[in-house]
Amino acid sequence: MEKRWHFIPPVDESKSLELSSAINCPLPLATILVNRGVSSFEEARDFFNPNLANLHDPLIMADMKTAVDRVLTAKKNGEAILIYGDYDVDGTTSVSMMYSFLKPHFDEIDYYIPDRYTEGYGISKAGIDYASENNFSVVIALDCGIKAIEQMEYAREKGIDFIICDHHRPGDELPAALAVLDPKRSDCDYPFKELSGCGVGYKLMQALCAIEPELANANPPANFLDLLAVSIACDIVPVNGENRILLFHGLKKINENPSPGIKRLLGEHAANDREITVSDLVFIVGPRINAAGRMERATKAVALLTNSDEAQLSELGSLINSQNQERKDLDRAINEEALQMIAEDNWYESAVSTVVYKPGWHKGVIGIVASRLIETHYKPTIVLTEYDGKVTGSARSVRGFDIYEAIDACSDIIEQFGGHKYAAGLSISPNKVDEFKEKFDQSVRERIKEEHKQPIQDIDAVLTLDEINNSFYKILKRMGPFGPKNMLPVFATHYLDDAGYSKVVGSDETHLRVVVKNEGSNIMISGIGFGMADKIEIVQSGEPFSIAYTIEENTFNGKTSLQMKVKDIQFTDELLQ
Repeated sequence: MEKRWHFIPPVDESKSLELSSAINCPLPLATILVNRGVSSFEEARDFFNPNLANLHDPLIMADMKTAVDRVLTAKKNGEAILIYGDYDVDGTTSVSMMYSFLKPHFDEIDYYIPDRYTEGYGISKAGIDYASENNFSVVIALDCGIKAIEQMEYAREKGIDFIICDHHRPGDELPAALAVLDPKRSDCDYPFKELSGCGVGYKLMQALCAIEPELANANPPANFLDLLAVSIACDIVPVNGENRILLFHGLKKINENPSPGIKRLLGEHAANDREITVSDLVFIVGPRINAAGRMERATKAVALLTNSDEAQLSELGSLINSQNQERKDLDRAINEEALQMIAEDNWYESAVSTVVYKPGWHKGVIGIVASRLIETHYKPTIVLTEYDGKVTGSARSVRGFDIYEAIDACSDIIEQFGGHKYAAGLSISPNKVDEFKEKFDQSVRERIKEEHKQPIQDIDAVLTLDEINNSFYKILKRMGPFGPKNMLPVFATHYLDDAGYSKVVGSDETHLRVVVKNEGSNIMISGIGFGMADKIEIVQSGEPFSIAYTIEENTFNGKTSLQMKVKDIQFTDELLQ
């Protein structure tokens, strides 16, 4: 499906010119900085030099002093403490971090990750029973709990004090835990609202060290910035403010001195001289951690991330790698099966949504499959399977469309659902699947707009090929780490010609290698477009074309050069008409 290019306009051209002059930066990059809220010399200085000293005082966060006092009292009295967390990357890194930090100070300490299939997301009564039966008087819950109203009443009946560290948006009522740490609380004055769950846990660690500095002697919080970096990268939180500072220093630790568990997850990628990036965390580390919770219990991931014994690291690393391979095989097979269903059913031709269902599909991977289906059929998508007598589903949306709202309109035939604008989960009765499929499609039809039906390619700036040089790339690279609110800039260059060397590549000939030049110029640059072999017709047509791309380094035969990582190719005249 052809993308619609959206050229992001300058917020303030005069400020862009001033910043370009003040920091000796190419105007296209200065414009991107201003568009992202960096418009003065001082702001640019802080942006290019993220400093841990600029983190906010953790004690500003609502309930923080109460939480600190309770943990320190438990330490003084020799009480047992349980670290509880969700089964995804944010939850497992949070638990690993907090457990490792507190372990030297507590004789009785353990961790608990709920089972995805028998307990579900968040704080479960089974988890509270485990705490009660094993005499844990204090539980620190990470990356979950902000809506655990009934569970906290149950915990109070059991005499267990909960400290909730969450980053999700609260409901109308806060759970009656001893302390609820969540910067999104309406009554919380903490300045930065977009911490990950692991980030909230990190602030608790900082606050504990601020009140009792000797805690930092055994394990200063900075020792765990690599775990926090994995959380920030994989939980898709905004990479600005405190998150950018923490991610910057976490990546630095990963590249200089990663914890044994993260090093094991990176495998051969940590053994060479290549710099580890956010992409490595998202596409290498994150899926392996998630696989543990998708295929079995995420406690295996925590065991790996908290271990230093080489034999155990090897055993756990091999297990998680095999689980990740099993997960990849499963989601690939289910994706192919779903695509075949869609191709063979005429219903989907006129539908504005995609809803596919098969009872035997693995519950742990249907969210991944929903995302994959959108890559092929760009529609709001729900993948359903059956587990324990109930049909459960994962929903994923297209840009700009609120899938939560569309599901909510079907709430009369849904047993349970939750989520947000772009992703949600739901459960329905098996005999309601067909009715739900029709009703959801009608709900989408009533809400979807034309601009939601076509994928959009944002363009941060237009360049000519002579602007792409090592000096430009050096500044561009320092704009990282990249992520939401600070995405890797996408550039466009118009009126390009094939330099005569472009071709289809790859063992299956699905990729595209281009070598291009601007009209009337001898400057050439190469590029790679994965899965874009069909664009060879445009490149070799003899007509001028435009490329949307990011800039990256490519090393071949010991020589490093800049190249385009191609995002899209279109005829220039058609694009600009």
